[in-house]
Amino acid sequence: MSRFVCKIAYDGTNFSGYQVQLNGRTVQGELEKALKKLHKGKAVGIIGSGRTDANVHAESQVIHFDSELAMAPEQWQRALNAILPKEIAVLEVARAWNGFHARYDAVGKEYRYRILQSRNRDVFRRNYTYQPFPMTTKVEAMQQAAAYLLGTHDFTSFCSPRTDVEDKVRTIYSIDIRDVGDEIVFTFNGSGFLYQMVRIMTGTLMEIGQGKREVEEIQRILEAKDRFKAGHTAAGQGLCLMRVDYEPSPFSTQRNEENEG
Repeated sequence: MSRFVCKIAYDGTNFSGYQVQLNGRTVQGELEKALKKLHKGKAVGIIGSGRTDANVHAESQVIHFDSELAMAPEQWQRALNAILPKEIAVLEVARAWNGFHARYDAVGKEYRYRILQSRNRDVFRRNYTYQPFPMTTKVEAMQQAAAYLLGTHDFTSFCSPRTDVEDKVRTIYSIDIRDVGDEIVFTFNGSGFLYQMVRIMTGTLMEIGQGKREVEEIQRILEAKDRFKAGHTAAGQGLCLMRVDYEPSPFSTQRNEENEG
């Protein structure tokens, strides 16, 4: 039995999220369906670095699975991509070391959120940006407010109540907010993120940028530990998981050579 780790990308538009659900098409469900086909009807479960909501995308999600099939990583990549729907792509496969865990071994993640500021509806970006109307946002105010979120805090106020996670302490390393053409792009780097945390932080920062809240209010929201004190949850389609970090990386050339040996 060998453990394999995969880096995958997906367009979340037509999925009910990453995690398997009783009624709904999911990324995990499609991946496990493909693995079941390759294993001649035998169910094979996968573990992801985390879950994403409906309409949320990923440029670099990481999963792992165990298999008795004697296939090289490049064979796994070709075989899975031949079966998976076009919205999912396996970008890289490696043989993981014993005990590797896609979720528990992750040491950091990066998310990107895109807001479209155009007054005209953009039919080509509607599934990948959030376009609220009206949209007059001060980036400088959001940057000032974001500074309060940096560091280690209890992020209960920025987490959906619909979670079973008890420890809501996380560390935010950086938040970058900038104008990029007709978009405002948020980039969040942290040790990990709670359920809907990035979307709630984005929604709250947007309200500050629109003048609906004061910059200093972020500190009071953190201290309150109350979801209802924070702003709205920004729409899912603007969010994309960009990167999952590991130390060492399971995709590093050296580790791959050791695992193959």
